[in-house]
Amino acid sequence: MLGAMLAEAWSALVANRLRSILTMLGMIIGVAAVILMLAIGAGVQRYIEQQISSLGSNLLIITSGAARSGGGFAQGLGTAPTLTLDDAAAIEALPDVVAAAPQSAFGAQVVAGPANWQTQVSSSTPSWFAVQDWYPDRGRPFTENENRSAARVAVIGETVADELFGANDPLGQQIRIRGVTFTVIGVLPTRGQGIGGSNRDDTIVLPLNSALRLVQGGGAFRRSVRTISVSVATPEALPGTEEAIKQMLRRRHQIAEKDADDFQVTNITSVGETFQQTTGAISYLLGAIGGISLVVGGIGIMNIMLVSVTERTREIGIRMAIGASRAAVRLQFLLEALMLSLVGCLIGVALGTGLAVVAGKLLPFTTVITAASVIISFAISAGIGIFFGWWPATRAAKLSPIEALRS
Repeated sequence: MLGAMLAEAWSALVANRLRSILTMLGMIIGVAAVILMLAIGAGVQRYIEQQISSLGSNLLIITSGAARSGGGFAQGLGTAPTLTLDDAAAIEALPDVVAAAPQSAFGAQVVAGPANWQTQVSSSTPSWFAVQDWYPDRGRPFTENENRSAARVAVIGETVADELFGANDPLGQQIRIRGVTFTVIGVLPTRGQGIGGSNRDDTIVLPLNSALRLVQGGGAFRRSVRTISVSVATPEALPGTEEAIKQMLRRRHQIAEKDADDFQVTNITSVGETFQQTTGAISYLLGAIGGISLVVGGIGIMNIMLVSVTERTREIGIRMAIGASRAAVRLQFLLEALMLSLVGCLIGVALGTGLAVVAGKLLPFTTVITAASVIISFAISAGIGIFFGWWPATRAAKLSPIEALRS
């Protein structure tokens, strides 16, 4: 009996193709919007997670303070020499700290033979490779002895290698940075875009002492660094280690209790979690906006089913006259509403999936289509079909057979 009702419901939809398609349009748009928005939101969350993990695990970033101009205006974090190599050594001695990598950075025009390239030059200790979890896949990192002796060696990113040496092997080649010659001893594996869209492969890493003594100059900045990257043993130890670093640096910098810190400690993990929570909330908000189209589609289904009941009043009377129960009449119209909703959902899932795939190719991250979003769309569509189809179906079932036959 149910099979016959389904076949008849399908026949009724096919008999009025244009009306059925227009009725399903709201459902199609709503489902496609929900799937697309959730796919983009999940893709953003995964992208942020990958970017945070690429910076290193359980990472704290300590940034030096802001220098102030004559008018008292702050020039931004990292412009004042408030962090030193001794600070980094003291931090590395704290419990739960795996490694601490002091770091300085500057932009420079790098020359190799006839080629030249503007890039970002970082300088640090060998701990940098462990903290970043980023070791050369060709060649080797520099050693502590090379750092102490200010050896003229460099590790370069893949972009720099391509721009300066093309298809040639960069290992053992010479590069000049601000007139100082360095030998390339390693090439870092590709990491791609970082947070903010920067190219992480467009970089050169020098031993810290080599940069401070040979390239960057001396003065008060001779033993100062812009940042210190700290790798902590476990995620659970991050909050305690962060607080211990703050208290220790305040003591070392002799900062009075009422005065503000001359540095900033950033928990990269918590920043990533905040980003993920924010993007998750936004994606669900956008999905909910798309869900409004589902409700509009449901209202459209209800309206068209009410019209269908009016048009088929005589048919309903004949059904009841030959023995059809009110429950059977109600089920027949309910199945038609449900079929409209589910067919619209199927088309919407196909459309939304296609749009999500296209968006993944246009955006800087890959969209993620989850089974949960498809299941939720089907569940909502079925619920809307039943909810908005119930009233027209009940109205059809309540018709008097005699009055229906007279119409």
